[in-house]
Amino acid sequence: MRITAVTCVKNEGPFLLEWIAFQRLIGVTDFLFYSNDCTDGTDHLLDALATRGGVTHLPNPAQGRNYQMEALKHAKKHPLVTGADWIWIADVDEFLNIHVGDHTLPALISACGNPQAISAHFQFFANHGVERFEDVPVIAQFTRSHNPDLWGGEAAIEVKSLIRGNFPLQYFGAHRPFFKSKLAPEKRPRWTDCAGRDVPHRFLVAANPRRIRKFPAKGARRFATLNHYALRSLDSYLVKNDRGDVNRENRAFDDTYWRERNDPAFEDLSIQRYLPALQAALAELKADAEIGALHDEAVRLHRQRRDELLEQRPYIRMRRHLRRASTLPPAEEAMLKELGIEA
Repeated sequence: MRITAVTCVKNEGPFLLEWIAFQRLIGVTDFLFYSNDCTDGTDHLLDALATRGGVTHLPNPAQGRNYQMEALKHAKKHPLVTGADWIWIADVDEFLNIHVGDHTLPALISACGNPQAISAHFQFFANHGVERFEDVPVIAQFTRSHNPDLWGGEAAIEVKSLIRGNFPLQYFGAHRPFFKSKLAPEKRPRWTDCAGRDVPHRFLVAANPRRIRKFPAKGARRFATLNHYALRSLDSYLVKNDRGDVNRENRAFDDTYWRERNDPAFEDLSIQRYLPALQAALAELKADAEIGALHDEAVRLHRQRRDELLEQRPYIRMRRHLRRASTLPPAEEAMLKELGIEA
């Protein structure tokens, strides 16, 4: 089975090898990377990996700032996508934790009844007080998350989707594929959650703009969960904000993104079933002298950028603020306040 992972990257150098090794463990056979404006050696590491096979690295084709959608439009016609049995569109901070069979994508596909699309709900893993960036696997460091069944407005949680090659595609979205709105009902794809249940009808047909990329997660994680490490260490979060060209001098810092994802209510170690094999795969990748050196350089540049940011007052204030921020999600805190309950 050929499974192609498609992703866009900018300054993800320290995390690339772990993500690639993990995706290979779960059954990804090919990688199509699009990069833009990298300053930490991400592009050089991808180029070196590409010469060894299994990884294709292209410059992002976007002419403006809509990097991801332009890349996905290009990917739709790329041979690695058109020739794949399945396409997995995900980011480098997302790890599909498969609970069924041999914990691979083929096992998940089989458990779900071989549909034409499978949507996996996010489970947001908290920073949980990890301040310093360490060059060790992310899935080993971050083990606390929100209640897996409840997060956000009306218990709806965003998804990412695994797409079979014969899906009646109009275009790829970052979170789900779309088919033509006038497609006859009998020609609509069979599309499940990660419990093998049909996705809600209004999600399937993109009828509700507020629910185009999310639906309630309760009961949907029987076979797999999408672990999302959006925060990582506080060091890395500062660098991530810088990567996004955030101008902190001219506007107040909004901590909503951080707080919505930094709820440490639950401990979940299940993804660590992959750790022994992952560490062996990482060691093998780094044993290649060039790959190991490029990884180490990306780590060095990541730390260097953190140090540079912490010489700037806006980032000093951001770091101080996030260290003190409540671990209650804003919506939950507001609800408690409305009920007169002290958090």
